[in-house]
Amino acid sequence: MRHLVEQAINNAYEIAQRSLEDFRGGFPTTYSTNNVYGKATNYEWTPGFYTGYLWLLNEYKENPSFLAVLEEHIRSFRERIDQKICTETHDLGFLYSLSCVAAYKLTGDEFAKETALIAADELARRFRTNGQFIQAWGKLDVPNNHRLIIDCLLNLPLLYWATEVTGDKKYHEMAYAHLKTALPNIIRGDYSTHHTYYFDYETGKPSYGATHQGYKNDSTWARGQAWGIYGIALSYEYTGDDSLIPLFTGVTEYFMRYLPIDSIPYWDLTFTEGDEPRDSSAAAIAVCGMLEMKKYIKDEVYCKKLEEYIERIISSLIKNYAAKPEDTTNGLLYKGTYGRKSPYNDCPNHGVDECVLWGDYFYVEALMRIYKPDWKMYW
Repeated sequence: MRHLVEQAINNAYEIAQRSLEDFRGGFPTTYSTNNVYGKATNYEWTPGFYTGYLWLLNEYKENPSFLAVLEEHIRSFRERIDQKICTETHDLGFLYSLSCVAAYKLTGDEFAKETALIAADELARRFRTNGQFIQAWGKLDVPNNHRLIIDCLLNLPLLYWATEVTGDKKYHEMAYAHLKTALPNIIRGDYSTHHTYYFDYETGKPSYGATHQGYKNDSTWARGQAWGIYGIALSYEYTGDDSLIPLFTGVTEYFMRYLPIDSIPYWDLTFTEGDEPRDSSAAAIAVCGMLEMKKYIKDEVYCKKLEEYIERIISSLIKNYAAKPEDTTNGLLYKGTYGRKSPYNDCPNHGVDECVLWGDYFYVEALMRIYKPDWKMYW
């Protein structure tokens, strides 16, 4: 297994090094077209994933070219937060944990630390006391925007980290309050998950679950379930709340139960066979969550089970979905799905059966976690 993982990291490293100049002065687009990313500015919710996997690959093998680009990225993320470019979103954690928090943790860069704390303050502004949650996206104090989505579980670490470095408990308290609001509402009785959950604007009381990117409101969007797996694991790291363990086990078992033969999910867990597109990014996210939570599970039998899940998924990703250096792509992981239109959702078809930037990141993170078991995460 280790040899397979090491070869996979080497392949990712070679592709990233070869394509570095493709994105100089910018970032890859959110998803590829015909498996080739274009170049974009720093405005979407995804640029941090590119910065993040460059940090990972530079940890694997230090590269002056990577470091030069990473220094440019930190300045870009500072400009973005200072000028408030597309910052009306909970995705500030995705953007700043993998760029500036990572830079501070790895190099002690005080400018990066300061930048990430500005982002944490901006994220904290989105905490709605009326409902006790962080609003997903859109303008605040608009009734139709009074909702959270499961993805935000991955943005909470920015707030937990801010408390760690400042000593100010307010950030941790907001993150934990969001967690305690989100999980009872977004996780269904069978441990499947809603993508989105709405709250009454006047009372703050839970209203109803829905989807934007899943097949329909009562189905289970594969990437959302994966966000649940990893998001619970990350909050356990920061809170030590043992009530999260059975929730982690439940959402993980549900995810595994609906995987097809090759252990890589379709874009919605409604589908377990047929011609619907896969979402390799969901598999990569889920396996990162399993690798993180395995450190804290005391049940040896279940730890062994997680190890089996991890090996099944990562082996399939490497053998069947990962790009090779001789391929013409500048992405790392094939067959991701950003958004899939269905008769029951309002999501356009985009990034279907393509490389997606977060898929590339979580794939490399999973490889690094296996290759270097003492790896210190950026979240």
